[in-house]
Amino acid sequence: MADISYYVALPFSEDDEGSVVTGTAEEFQSASTAIRRAETLSRTSGVVGAVAFTRSGDPMTGDFKDAMILKAFGNVPTDLSAL
Repeated sequence: MADISYYVALPFSEDDEGSVVTGTAEEFQSASTAIRRAETLSRTSGVVGAVAFTRSGDPMTGDFKDAMILKAFGNVPTDLSAL
């Protein structure tokens, strides 16, 4: 199977100790839609920031490349290697 690209918007909020934690990721059909959603999420009450990213790979084998950040809004962690 050919590689498939996923486009994702991911919000961040703060826990009770003030640490930044990830929210629920949302998948989209295009990069531009993911970017617009991440910007909207970053302005939502209780959200401190959001990123839009893409990831490509083969879902049949589970082999995926590292995520590539498309755009970040607000307060997001500097290390996003776990995406």
